[in-house]
Amino acid sequence: MRVRGTRVALPPAPVVHRRFEELVDDAPDHLAVVCGGQRATYQELNAMANRFAHFLMSRGTGPGARVGVCLDYSIDMLVAILGTLKSGAAYVPLDPSYPAQRLRAMVEQLTDLASIVVSPSTAGLVSAANAELVDLEALSELLATQSPANPDVSVTGQDLCYAVFTSGSTGIPKVAGVRHEGWFNLLNWLSLEYGLHQGSDNLVVSAFGFDLTQRALLAPLFCGATQHLIPSRHFDTALAYRTLAEHHIRTVHCGTSALYLLIDWETARGSGALDRVGHIFFGGEPMSADRVVPWADREGNTCRLLHQYGVAECTDVASSYDLADYLAGGGGTDVVPVGKPVHNTDIHIVDEQLLPVAPGEYGEICISGISIGVGYLNAGGSGSDRFVRVVRDGVPIRLYKTGDRGTVTAGGDLVVAGRLDSQVKVRGMRIDPVDVERHLDRLAGVRASAVVPRRHGSGEVELVAFIVPDGGEIVTNDVRSRLVAVLPQNMVPAEFITVPEIPLNPHGKKDHRALAERLHGSARRPVDDARAG
Repeated sequence: MRVRGTRVALPPAPVVHRRFEELVDDAPDHLAVVCGGQRATYQELNAMANRFAHFLMSRGTGPGARVGVCLDYSIDMLVAILGTLKSGAAYVPLDPSYPAQRLRAMVEQLTDLASIVVSPSTAGLVSAANAELVDLEALSELLATQSPANPDVSVTGQDLCYAVFTSGSTGIPKVAGVRHEGWFNLLNWLSLEYGLHQGSDNLVVSAFGFDLTQRALLAPLFCGATQHLIPSRHFDTALAYRTLAEHHIRTVHCGTSALYLLIDWETARGSGALDRVGHIFFGGEPMSADRVVPWADREGNTCRLLHQYGVAECTDVASSYDLADYLAGGGGTDVVPVGKPVHNTDIHIVDEQLLPVAPGEYGEICISGISIGVGYLNAGGSGSDRFVRVVRDGVPIRLYKTGDRGTVTAGGDLVVAGRLDSQVKVRGMRIDPVDVERHLDRLAGVRASAVVPRRHGSGEVELVAFIVPDGGEIVTNDVRSRLVAVLPQNMVPAEFITVPEIPLNPHGKKDHRALAERLHGSARRPVDDARAG
């Protein structure tokens, strides 16, 4: 089964920062970025980025080099990103909100960084790195002497533009590289498909290290709009919502769990800033329709919700689905589709031999096309088997095996049915814990849930459910009896634990690893869950 994305021609040099430079020429005085009390126009931001690019080039940093960026949200962050790209190098986000142990593990994987851009408040977090630390504040006088003109550096669509860390079941972070061509294609598709323009002001609400944050940062600067940054290291629902209202934000890119928090905040206060946002692009984890549909379907809500699917290895977004289609159809299904492929990208559903399955059948989701990245920059072979070459219609193509299980509806929309590698056997039955979460989330009285597999000392596996009650107390036996009515006994968790909230990892997804570690002190140990982290 293969679903083809629309073919759209790209310019000879599909490079994102060149598009930004064109917009600088078109509207130099338009506001480019706002962060706290600071702001910069397109011309001002471009000049600052150019000065930093010339500084990097004077130090020998250019095409083929990689520059780490460890900064809090600020105008300097955009200066560092754009300046690195303009020098011909690629940037690597090093999120200062991450735990120190994870940052150390990330830095250890990056032995070839030319430098790391820091501030006085972040320099200590990466001091162990084998790379020069570049403090923009300390270098302000030197940077002022650099040229404000666009650097004359040849950059092609095949060059690396950024690399982000992904977390896998091994616990060792891997660095997935993205090409300029793939990133340009994604941002161009967003602009064309959803009509983004100079008024499509954006608010960043996700962690810097998240793959979706990279498009969130540059999407408004690709269409001439204004980027709004919150000068906070951690997501603050109240602050984010207030910014939405005060600045009349029109686009937001976020993880599904962050969307839940914003909806809950608006619903609890009876206000309406969120439902006046033009577009919310969300995804990254299974969606609970009951958490979104009542808000989306209320009278006066004009927000367009786009449920998206993708992986860091393939430039973040591979498909998108307008939730209005789900609402128009009356809902009725537990799993909300993730839609059709983006431009110049194909979705494949294959069996274990990488052969196409028949329409309507389930198999592994694979991705091909412009969006496929360069692979893992630090893997040393680990994980590289996910990038394979196959022949389709007599033509050799490169596929990325996502490890996700899915199918395609009769209407051509992709449906994700969980992870192949997170399935566990419970008394002989193969189960995806995500399926159990979906049923729990639909129960009255349950606001959110997470299910973690745990192994007995004998090797037998059982499921443990963490539940956030919706309001008052929740009766475990009542939840169990309601699940027994709709699920096989093997899929009903052996234990239910009430918690005030489900922890989120730095990427804004459910932190199954943290919940598994919480169980670790018991006589039974958690299974190594590939979804964890």
